[in-house]
Amino acid sequence: MAITTFAAIDVGSYELQMKIYEISQKNKIVMIDHLRHVIELGKDTYKDGKVSFENIDELCGVLKKFTCTMEEYKVKSYVAYATSAIREAENADIILDRIRVSTGLEVKILSNSEQRFLCYKALAAQEDEFDEYIKDSTAIVDVGAGSIQISLFDKGALVTTQNIKLGSLRIRELLYNISNSRQHFDRLIEELVNNDIQTFKRMFLKDKTIKNIIAIGEYVVYFARKGVDNHLKTFMDRKQFMERFDSLNSKSPEQISDKLGITGEQASLLIPCAFVYKRFIQETDTQNIWIPGVDLCDGIVAEYAMMTKKLAFRHDFQEDIVGTARIIAKRYKANLEHTAILENNVINIFDAMKKYHGLGKRERLLLQISAILHDCGKYISMSSPAECSYNIIMSTEIIGLSHKEREMVANIVKYNTMDLPENRDDGMYLTVVKLVAMLRVANAMDRSHRQKFKDFKTKFSDGKLILTTTTSEDITLEKGLFESKTELFEEIYGIKPVLRQARMLK
Repeated sequence: MAITTFAAIDVGSYELQMKIYEISQKNKIVMIDHLRHVIELGKDTYKDGKVSFENIDELCGVLKKFTCTMEEYKVKSYVAYATSAIREAENADIILDRIRVSTGLEVKILSNSEQRFLCYKALAAQEDEFDEYIKDSTAIVDVGAGSIQISLFDKGALVTTQNIKLGSLRIRELLYNISNSRQHFDRLIEELVNNDIQTFKRMFLKDKTIKNIIAIGEYVVYFARKGVDNHLKTFMDRKQFMERFDSLNSKSPEQISDKLGITGEQASLLIPCAFVYKRFIQETDTQNIWIPGVDLCDGIVAEYAMMTKKLAFRHDFQEDIVGTARIIAKRYKANLEHTAILENNVINIFDAMKKYHGLGKRERLLLQISAILHDCGKYISMSSPAECSYNIIMSTEIIGLSHKEREMVANIVKYNTMDLPENRDDGMYLTVVKLVAMLRVANAMDRSHRQKFKDFKTKFSDGKLILTTTTSEDITLEKGLFESKTELFEEIYGIKPVLRQARMLK
């Protein structure tokens, strides 16, 4: 039985942690060691905008010890990610360079959407419970140190996801110096949290009913502890949650620390976290709460197991990414019939051109998302939709995409109708140009928005990509305007796209 030993490292806002796992077909994913070290990097960033050199030195020292543990376990593969504390720090590049030079570890910064997406993948390892919960209207509420992510699922599909910059550590640091008592501190937390949760409810829930909450994040795990033995009460109904909240909130951080076997610092972060869940439960009338106890490290190993094909999971996470894009398109009143045919046509062209463009599955996904979002900017302005589309995409989180990938999508959409800038050496320009060329061709095939090319076949002949439809409708408009949209395609690939209409049999 082949067993892979893997290390996942989370450079978090409040602590560093590393989990060592064994991955096998028989036992799936099994954690065999867990190292943690409290270091409040987020306290520096959220207060001063950058991480202090003292904390950078401490960070490097701890990571050096992590590498020694990895050697002891003979770890062959690892992934190390940093989250909001370093992502938002002015000296992020300096921090990553110091880590690399001091420890040899390559740490990558996760965008918020990537970070939350990994946590959802951690849930995939608990397939039965996850699949059962998301059948009904369910909110995954992830309260981290720096922000809150709320994602709504219904009938097994992702409906929407939003990020609120009010995590436990950020709340504590915002309010610590302006509070004069525990009661005053609690009241300020509630006032601060209420505004954002009520805004979320008004904009995204409206009259929807949320039956279940899946609560993930480090601090809610402390809330679920039954005692100092780390045993968790993973399932609670509304009444049990509120009773536990009232019991813990009546205690001081020191008393909470003694009761749950956590530090005073951890107790002080548990309080704002619990307030967020309490208010969300109250606003949505949620009845069931599941606290699975997963974290970012569990998501890292789940993704590694999936990407290396060591394990497979039932849930289609790529469809969640596509679903998020469709939700955005619907929100901005896109022509959904045109968007659907454009999405289908551009993917068919991409697949037909596979040996010419040299791109992979991820680029295919980015092109698909670009097709879905290509005219969302018309909601803002009919005269400058490309610029507006770019701004909407860059301002809207797409779960599962990195910031760079979202920027690529925004540029593909923008240059679908605007002139391309001069060649830039930024590592993604050529990929964007290749995808823009295909999107322009596919978009021109439905210039009338009447889906005349709903069914078409592709064929290569004498340096031409022949796109043949069997429609009985008049395609004069599409053919007349087509050539002006194919110049870039021909320049990039050396292949001329041609529209043809097959003769209909009488």
